[in-house]
Amino acid sequence: MSCDERPVMFECAGEALLGIVVAPERPMRTGVLVLVGGPQYRVGSHRQFVMLSRALAARNIACMRFDFRGMGDATGEPAGFESVHADIAAAIKAFRAEVPRVKRVVIWGLCDGASAACLFARGDDAVAGLMLLNPWVRTEATRARTYLKHYYPRRLLDRDFWVRLIHGEVGVVKAIRQFVGGLSRRRSETGESESLPERMISALDGFEGAVLVGLSGHDYVAREFEESVRGNVRFDALRASGRMTICQFADADHTFSAKSSCEAMERACAEWVLSLDGG
Repeated sequence: MSCDERPVMFECAGEALLGIVVAPERPMRTGVLVLVGGPQYRVGSHRQFVMLSRALAARNIACMRFDFRGMGDATGEPAGFESVHADIAAAIKAFRAEVPRVKRVVIWGLCDGASAACLFARGDDAVAGLMLLNPWVRTEATRARTYLKHYYPRRLLDRDFWVRLIHGEVGVVKAIRQFVGGLSRRRSETGESESLPERMISALDGFEGAVLVGLSGHDYVAREFEESVRGNVRFDALRASGRMTICQFADADHTFSAKSSCEAMERACAEWVLSLDGG
């Protein structure tokens, strides 16, 4: 299938942002906007966003990836994932202007790009869905719970750990302090109503579109997300409503760096968008 890949410049709060649009000859009415996660630009780790955009376009799904202000080739100062609402809104407007057949947009994000997408969810009526891959929800409490449940038990069963301990290569005092510190943080969490996980759940609760949550099997960020929503009544209600799909990628790491897991993620995302667009 022939696809057109081209740059587009657009403005946000007086700064110049650069996006790359990948559009098939006759794109579907639903397009995908890719949000960058972490301190990187529109290409992504191991060219992840480039490959994703092209894989989606090969399925007739127009796609655009772009640089936030202060990142990559965009001007301005970095704002952090909780302060990029204006960037996302400007990108949606530019994307739809560049590909007029796109009437509604699904926002795709990885890590804190997923968190930014979630917090923006109700910021534009054109947003029909969210694809949230390994969403970033870290607080001291979620980090402590995740390490206590997933990291330390695995370390205690690791033969190499005990060999290094016997040979004095492990800082015992430091390890004990970290473990006790984790217990303390878990027990002393304030239960603040405006924590990042709670704000994200509130945003999803008020969003009327569909949501795909993708979680990697070999990723502590994914485990932290699971811990943060475990037993949350509102999150469970979202899952029960049928608007949310949870997709597990058992063999994937945080950025889907292996070819097989990357292709599995691209396929799952494309099929989900196609289902939203009526096949």
